[in-house]
Amino acid sequence: MAAEADKMRKLDFEEIQIPPGPRLGNIVVEVENLVKGFGDRVLIDDLSFTLPRNGIVGVIGPNGAGKTTLFKTILGLEEPDSGIVKIGETVKISYVDQSRGGIDPKKSLFEVVSDGLDFMKVGQVEMPSRAYVAAFGFKGPDQQKPAGVLSGGERNRLNLALTLKQGGNLLLLDEPTNDLDVETLGSLENALLEFPGCAVVISHDRWFLDRVATHILAYEGESKWFWFEGNFESYEENKIARLGADAARPHRATYRKLTR
Repeated sequence: MAAEADKMRKLDFEEIQIPPGPRLGNIVVEVENLVKGFGDRVLIDDLSFTLPRNGIVGVIGPNGAGKTTLFKTILGLEEPDSGIVKIGETVKISYVDQSRGGIDPKKSLFEVVSDGLDFMKVGQVEMPSRAYVAAFGFKGPDQQKPAGVLSGGERNRLNLALTLKQGGNLLLLDEPTNDLDVETLGSLENALLEFPGCAVVISHDRWFLDRVATHILAYEGESKWFWFEGNFESYEENKIARLGADAARPHRATYRKLTR
């Protein structure tokens, strides 16, 4: 009880909170020689990496490169065409599908997040439901909006609130910064930096990744990915040194053909 009370005292209900999940063991996710295709295209070709226990990994690449497919493969929703994806025994994943198909459009966003309860469990910590929802930029009457009429940015914030309340020690966040206001974005950055677990974040926001990323997993064309230790700016410098100045310019996704 004393430990729980101490947690409550430390929480700032005005800010986004990411509750600590179970303690991670030595293995988070290990990917070895992963090949994954879609139709006749190879999206991921011979990818290997090991997620660090306390890392924040930024996943970057053009639309259609296979970023969400990688998430679904880690989740076990997609099977590798070849290679190994090993999930540690202590890992609890927090993830909400971007399609949000299970949300009742008639329910208020407050009900969707809190199940209509005044207090809710955020991980293993109980906190006031309205304060938790407000931390994602939904103040006062905004909390009563039906989920079916939310804007794209509001749906993104709702998705973030649903993901972070799960209490996992591995967060898979699919473009969480889209349409966030400056206050909510700053709150998310601080929460991620204080999170004791591991986070993997798909994002097109280079400034966000400069501030929070410890590692970058980057699509570099022709179904190839590159694992880099450092933030986005350091990765860009490394990429130019390896591939030349032209490599820094945006390119559309290119693939090799899948042979079975």
